[in-house]
Order: sequence, then C-alpha cells, then structure tokens
Amino acid sequence: MDADAAVIVVGAGPAGLTLAAELRLAGVDVIVLERLAERTGESRGLGFTARTMEVFDQRGILPRFGEIETSRQGHFGGLPVDFGVLEGAWQAAKTVPQSVTETHLEQWAVSLGADIRRSHELLSLTDGDDGVEVEVRGPDGVQTLRADYLVGCDGGRSTVRKAAGFDFPGTPSTMEMFLADLKGIELEPRMIGETLPGGMVMVGPLPGGITRIIVCERGTPPQRRDAPPSFDEVADAWKRLTGQDISHAEPVWVSSFGDATRQVTEYRRGRVLLAGDSAHIHLPAGGQGMNTSIQDAVNLGWKLAATVRGTASPELLDTYHSERHAVGKRLLMNTRAQGLLFLSGPEVQPLRDVLNELIRYEDVSRHLAAMVSGLEITYDVGTGDHPLLGKRMPHLALTTGDRTTSSTRLLHSARGLLLDLTDNPRLRARAAGWSDRVDIVTAEPGEVSADSGLRGTTAVLVRPDGYVAWAAPGSHHDLPMALERWFGRPRAL
Repeated sequence: MDADAAVIVVGAGPAGLTLAAELRLAGVDVIVLERLAERTGESRGLGFTARTMEVFDQRGILPRFGEIETSRQGHFGGLPVDFGVLEGAWQAAKTVPQSVTETHLEQWAVSLGADIRRSHELLSLTDGDDGVEVEVRGPDGVQTLRADYLVGCDGGRSTVRKAAGFDFPGTPSTMEMFLADLKGIELEPRMIGETLPGGMVMVGPLPGGITRIIVCERGTPPQRRDAPPSFDEVADAWKRLTGQDISHAEPVWVSSFGDATRQVTEYRRGRVLLAGDSAHIHLPAGGQGMNTSIQDAVNLGWKLAATVRGTASPELLDTYHSERHAVGKRLLMNTRAQGLLFLSGPEVQPLRDVLNELIRYEDVSRHLAAMVSGLEITYDVGTGDHPLLGKRMPHLALTTGDRTTSSTRLLHSARGLLLDLTDNPRLRARAAGWSDRVDIVTAEPGEVSADSGLRGTTAVLVRPDGYVAWAAPGSHHDLPMALERWFGRPRAL
C-alpha cells in the first residue's frame, strides 16, 4: 500500500524520540505522533544510568548535555550501594531532569529529519498483511495515515497497546504515592528508603532552588485520577508522616503514581510493536524506567530499519522481543523487590539489616549495581567462550592509519562494525559482501586492560546497538554465519 512513512511512532517521550532518531540514522522515514501540543516540562526521571550514558556516547550526543555531574553513589531499595565497584563503566548522571533529556533527544531526532507532529492523537489502528493504517485527530481534523510498521511508545496507558489487543498481565497498584517539586522551602535531605511509622518520604535538592519530595503513606488506596492531586493532599500527607507543615511552599508541579507491575506478553504483534512504558510499567525504583525505555528503542531501531529496507533475515525482528522482554521481566523483578524494602513497615527491617550486611561484600554490590544500571545485560548471540559475546563492546582506543579514534566513535553512524585488530585481509574479504551495512575497519588497539575482555582478541563484530555479536578467537560459529544472522544475506560482489 502507499505509505506516508515507513514507520509511525506514537508518543514523543524518551523512547519514541530515541527510536525516531535511530530510524533516521538508518535512512528510514518516520512520523512521530504526539497527543500533547508541547512538552509539559515535568520530570519524573532525574539523570540517567551508566548504560544510557554509554548509549548517548556511542551516538555522539553526550556533548549536547554540556557538563554532566556524575555520581558513584546509588541504592537498592533505599540501601546505599557504591556503583564505583563497576570498574571501567560510566558513572550515572545526576540531576539531569527528564525534560532536559527529552529536549535534547527531540532536537537530535529533528536534526536527522524525523517528522514530529504534535497535537496529533491516535484514534484507531488497523494492522494488515502489508502495513498499518491509523486514524488520527490533528489540528486540521481527522485523517488516515499508513505505514509499514507502527510502534507504540505512548506510555503506561498506551492507546496502541489497547487498540492492538496486547495482553498486559501483572499486578495492580496497592497504594498511591505523591511526587512534588517545590519552591520557597528548605527541607533537610532525606534518602529514599527512610522509613517512618506511617510510610516513607524522600527529599532531594534540584537545580534552580527546587526541592523534590516523594510521599509514600502506607494504607492509602490507589485512585484513578483524571487530573493530578492537589498540593493540599500532598502537604496533608507530608504532615501526617513527618509532623512538618509544608503548605506555604510553592508547587512547581505535583503528580501521583502507584506500584502497579505489568508487562505485555509479546513486544510485537504483526506489524505493531511496543517499546518503553507501553510494554512495561513498574514502581519507579532506582530511576530505571526512562533508561530501559531508551534502551528498548536502541535495540529495536536498527532491526526495524533493516526489516523495512529488506536486508534483514526473517528472524531478526523477532529478536527484539526475545532480548528485551527478558530485560523487562528482570526490571519488574528488581523494582518489586526494592518496593518491598522501602515501602514495607517494620516487619521488613530484619531483611533490610541482612541486605545491608551483604552489600558490604564487593561481589554483592557489583551484582546489584549492574542490575540497576543495566550493565548486566547479555544477549544470546550464539555459542562461544569469548567473554564479550552478547555483552556491550567496551570503549577501546584505536589507531587507523595515521589517525586515532575509538570503538565508540565508530558506532556514531549506527551501522554494524567489524574490527580487524590484526590486519587480516582474508577476514576482511569474507565480510566484503556486507560492507553496505557493516563498516569494516582495520585498526591497532591501544592499551587493553586486563578486565576488558579484549586481551588476545583478533577481531570483533559489533551490532549497531553496541553489543558484540562475534569475536575471534572464541566464537563457535564462523564470521559469515554471524554476519548473515544479524545483517541478512550478503550482496553480490
């Protein structure tokens, strides 16, 4: 059918904007439909994790954020964890409001040619054998748009998810919690997880003289709201828990959230896919939601682009579900565990005490830090004993000819990357049929640390999302097999 774009993305949040940019890097036309006329300026998320820092760095957009304050301090369920035990990893960004992140992502996507249409609301969709048709209400009335594929990035109450009939099992919210950004008040900082007889509160300073508070009052039933709670409700709950009167503060914005935990059973149905909160909702513990959503989009973008262009193997798009559903399932597991730690009453204190003791062991801290930051992710890319198979390619300084570069910089274009680290003409010749999709680079590596997993490595095949798909020596399948699995059949030479 005649398509208005190869892909329509619904939702201009972090997932939708990242996906739009990734598709444009691959030369795929994309329309982004956003119900809101403009960004709200609200920021549920603050900062981004080490894995998202890596993602932004591999696309060359980290400088857009200016000087970023980072921290090695994190928590698991309110229990302090030193993320500095993750040697060689980026530290997490602190106090970068989600609104700032969205601004930079939108500017990036637009600079690449994404067509972002605000004040456009999805009304219905029809998934056919040869494409997807959507009915949209915009400033000029109702219109019909067509695309090869549709991706729902429209949040926890996703219209796409409901219209396409995705199953969304899980557990409903058991309580309501408040979040508010305030001006004109000074409060002593309180770490998340500071439990009180009636619940939990948090206080954290933000740039611009703003104070963020979170109020979790146990026993408060969840409510279905059509509008945010009033600041009076927040102030009353704060006073009940702490005895402090904050009613004189000026609210910048107020929101509520719950502890519902749900995940779709499949991330793809036909030509409709889901990413971000459309696919999974959970308690916002450890700031993982936005980061997982962005990483969903980076995993999907190159696969969907290759499918649209006709260069992908038939099974490639299916790996989006198999890889990211497992990540989402683990995300829901760890956020539920964290919720038990900082939302429960004194009956859970013995468990907190035991975990505090365990966290003093570096292996335990490393395990929890990697889980929360996304650094533990390993995809199934085939058998082998190379330590980097299925993991992210670490930053590696390289010399190519008379210039210096890095493995990270070579991923800016979002293409595949074959690094020949020993100047092997035969290796490069075997990959020549994929050179239209994979950059084949001969380079001399700089200093390789003992814990990088690269000692003794002669060649590495890196997917566009930065994960190692093949390495030598150590992969139990040959290079052409790996290239065909991830990049489709070779072109005729």
